[in-house]
Amino acid sequence: MNTPETTSPSLDIGIGGMTCASCSSRVERALKKVPGVQDATVNLATESARITFAAGEQMEARLRRAVRDAGYEPRTPAQMDAADDASPWAGFAPVAIGLVLSAPLVLPMLGDLFGQHWMLPAWVQFMLATPVQFILGARFYKAGWHALLALTGNMDLLVAIGTTAGWALSMWLWLTAAPGTSPHLYFEGSAVVVTLVLLGKFLEARAKRQTTTAIRALHALRPDVAHLIGLDGEMEVPVAEVMVGDRIVVKPGERFPVDGALLEGQTQVDESMLTGEPLPVPREPGDKLTGGSINGEGRVVLQVTAVGSETVLSRIIRLVEDAQAAKAPIQRLVDQVAAVFVPVVLVVSLVTLLTWLWWAGAPFETAVIHAVAVLVIACPCALGLATPAAIMAGTGVAAKYGILIKDAQALELAHKVDIVAFDKTGTLTLGRPILTALVPVEGADEAELLMAAASLQSGSEHPLARAVVAAAKAKEMTFGAPDNVRAVPGRGSEGEVDGRSFLIGSLRWMEELGVALRPLAARATELQQQGATVSAMAERTTDGLVLRALMAFGDEPKPGAQAALAALRARGIKPMMISGDNRGAAEAMARRLGLRPEDGEVMAEVLPGDKAALVAKLKQGGKTVAMVGDGVNDAPALAAADVGLAMGNGTDVAMHAAGITLMRGDVGLVAAALDISDRTVAKIRQNLFWAFAYNVAGIPLAALGYLNPVVAGAAMALSSVSVMSNALLLKRWRPPVCADRQLPGAG
Repeated sequence: MNTPETTSPSLDIGIGGMTCASCSSRVERALKKVPGVQDATVNLATESARITFAAGEQMEARLRRAVRDAGYEPRTPAQMDAADDASPWAGFAPVAIGLVLSAPLVLPMLGDLFGQHWMLPAWVQFMLATPVQFILGARFYKAGWHALLALTGNMDLLVAIGTTAGWALSMWLWLTAAPGTSPHLYFEGSAVVVTLVLLGKFLEARAKRQTTTAIRALHALRPDVAHLIGLDGEMEVPVAEVMVGDRIVVKPGERFPVDGALLEGQTQVDESMLTGEPLPVPREPGDKLTGGSINGEGRVVLQVTAVGSETVLSRIIRLVEDAQAAKAPIQRLVDQVAAVFVPVVLVVSLVTLLTWLWWAGAPFETAVIHAVAVLVIACPCALGLATPAAIMAGTGVAAKYGILIKDAQALELAHKVDIVAFDKTGTLTLGRPILTALVPVEGADEAELLMAAASLQSGSEHPLARAVVAAAKAKEMTFGAPDNVRAVPGRGSEGEVDGRSFLIGSLRWMEELGVALRPLAARATELQQQGATVSAMAERTTDGLVLRALMAFGDEPKPGAQAALAALRARGIKPMMISGDNRGAAEAMARRLGLRPEDGEVMAEVLPGDKAALVAKLKQGGKTVAMVGDGVNDAPALAAADVGLAMGNGTDVAMHAAGITLMRGDVGLVAAALDISDRTVAKIRQNLFWAFAYNVAGIPLAALGYLNPVVAGAAMALSSVSVMSNALLLKRWRPPVCADRQLPGAG
């Protein structure tokens, strides 16, 4: 007995108060300690956690309590949305107050450059610096205290210790100074560092909001109301009240509120929000309609087929959110570094203090200032933002162009791809084959065989089966339903039509069954050399299986497929085609696509069940392999590949198995997906380099006395802002093949 597959529930929680990689690591550890939690991933850039857990009582409340006990603020979805929709200047008030109070303290430093002595009295410096230190800087003390209780460290602890040391040193020098003297105080250092850190966090928060523009734009595509046809006629209802089976009216220019099937009317639909394709597509009764797309010139009625989280748009949003919440493999290394970073910095700061005091013989205040500079410049906030900021920006801009990256690991691996293997039908070709010839054996009636074949294939969704049915309908033939139909995966089907038993399938299957193909063997070879896919039709008789006809099918390459494969080759990537066709037909199509059969770029006569094994074979020798497909039978191969790319015009099974979904059947998006992966990984590396470089260069300079706390604070704030700004440069990316196709409103 098969047990149904169960999925562990997951929960997203917003988290306020995180400032650096150490914070996110601490929250992650706290969540993983909650009984029943299977996994927890905390993302500093999105300020959220995704937790997977076993079902249990009050699990959400326990998880939120764990976040609060760790010293952070669990946020509700409404609070997260409010933060995303906040004004660009939200949170600037504390920064402005800090700037106003700190400016008079900095003026004497500027005056010294011009030989002017503008030093303020000690009591004025105290009155200006103290509110900055203990009111505006209260957040650092609170978060630092929670870090100490948890026996860990974070950015807030470093800032709190460093600035407090500077403020306390100034108080000590002021109160112990001889009457009538004016000692040099360091109030300005502490106040300016607190202000600069607040300014850096404000700029960082603004940059974070920009990285989530893609998600907000997708949410904005959902209408709030729908025109429901009820018992009393047409009425407006909230979209949340719409149910599957309802009939909805959509007027010209409105967005479809939910997914549905067109019942009445004809129209042109702008589906660029889904596919990135700018041209409207015609829709007639019976066609599918996607929520969020825009109705053209016609008033239409649709029947609802999906609502809420089951709509295509909701699934797209979920995919992008999953990618942005996921943790790339490289981030785990960063987390390990961050876990020991703050304790190491505290030790370095203490060593700096003692070295200046005992070895260099410096005054106590000089030693303290150098130790404070070490604490301030070493804050690891840039380290924690380096990877998630780039992933958010990269996945967001990719989503604008119909490239949905649901797996951060796929994003990180895609830039290393050596081989891209393509399924042929529906991926490299249009997937709409037509019956180009039906060749009966001598004495058989062609029309009778076509009618029987169409009847047998009438219930199949296979592209070749649909081609047979379409050919019969084109000749206005009428045919009934078959009996006892049995499909043989990868080979064909058999069934009874008007009491006769027929089989239709590949030549290989016919040979396996012992069907004599000799009467039409020469004709089959000729058709294959012309690039046709050839199937055979046999009948089960008292004398055994007897060949009745050959059927030849033709398909056309997708527009742009040849250019897309050439673009991959130009990137140093080997393109390959996997086909179930015989070698002659597969190689003929491959040459039309610009592939080189002589270089092993074509794999023919591959059964659907063998594709995954073939992908595994390609991975031998350390090769990184991507698989591109669109059908149910491609799902195992997509899962077996290092990077699976599913065509969005294919099946849900294929899209579920793949790490990347291409929302339209444009082969050019494969090269675009690899390109955005390459650029995103480059940004991650650049960010990590700069984040480490600030600390590697800054800590020794501060310890040696070349940086005062003010300069160290400015450098620390600049490191976070530069990492976020560098990641945001990805928003300017355009796909190399189809740069004019962009989702409206997503920019």
